[in-house]
Amino acid sequence: MTKDLWHAVARSRDLKRKPMRVMFEGKGIVLFRHADGLSALHDQCPHRLVELSKGRIVQDTIECPYHGWRFDPEGVCIDIPGCVTTLPRCRVPRYSVLEQDGGIFLSMGKPPAAPKVHPMAGQDIVSRVVKSATRSTLVDAAENILDATHTHFTHKGLLRGLSKSRNRVNVQITTGVDWVEAVYTGEEKQHGLISTLLDGSSTKGVGRYRRSGIAELEYWGPKGMVLATTFHLRQTDDETVEGIGWLTGPRHGGIGHLKALAFKPMFRIALEQDRRVLRSAFDNGRGATRMIGPLDILRRQIEMIEAGIPLPEETRHYEMAL
Repeated sequence: MTKDLWHAVARSRDLKRKPMRVMFEGKGIVLFRHADGLSALHDQCPHRLVELSKGRIVQDTIECPYHGWRFDPEGVCIDIPGCVTTLPRCRVPRYSVLEQDGGIFLSMGKPPAAPKVHPMAGQDIVSRVVKSATRSTLVDAAENILDATHTHFTHKGLLRGLSKSRNRVNVQITTGVDWVEAVYTGEEKQHGLISTLLDGSSTKGVGRYRRSGIAELEYWGPKGMVLATTFHLRQTDDETVEGIGWLTGPRHGGIGHLKALAFKPMFRIALEQDRRVLRSAFDNGRGATRMIGPLDILRRQIEMIEAGIPLPEETRHYEMAL
């Protein structure tokens, strides 16, 4: 995980009056709100190592549930109930935290700029924020999101698969130092319920992966982008990948809201279908070597990005039938 980047760890609506625990960089982190915003501290009281997230918020401080030690938003201990002498110098490690676009982001360092949450920033849009977790690896989960060829089978009827015919599609792969992008053209219509809901016709589709753990899909119609799905993924332990996702589309008056209401349950179905197949691949593939097929056009680049290996700046062209 890169220290100078923001990583989405929760939805804003998940953090209310009570403190909340999230996993980040293999450690428990407690998030809590206070008068000046929100804070992120190591979820461990230095006294007896109890989870601070099981405590409560008292006058903009977080109180340990064991002995009542209280820590301010910076992690400094400001009260030990019963202590009548000078308090010992004690603080809990603090993390950089930011709230933006309905999400909460953490960083191990101090990023120079706010995160790029989704590709429709600054536009008049309808947005929904979702969260998900599955038993998998980050590379497998990211590739699954960006893989166009599994939709005929895993998501049959939702994205593709209602028609047996396939279109010959041109794919342009462009790479930068820490990102890869695939642009699909030539598929005029995706035969699925979601495509029909959006606008039925398509000019191009875009799949993009950016460090660290950001997988983006864009669907473009004759009048511009009609939908973008952006997942911020992170490996929380050896078996679990968690993601915070943004579903965004143009508002278009009230029509955008109506489409969002109809799209959200379909998306949840697709999300569960992906979770099932990723769990199956993870459980059944323990210790085995995965084959990279001729249509797995983004797998190696995603692996290299996550391994910290710079990609060459180049463009390549492929063909496939979708």
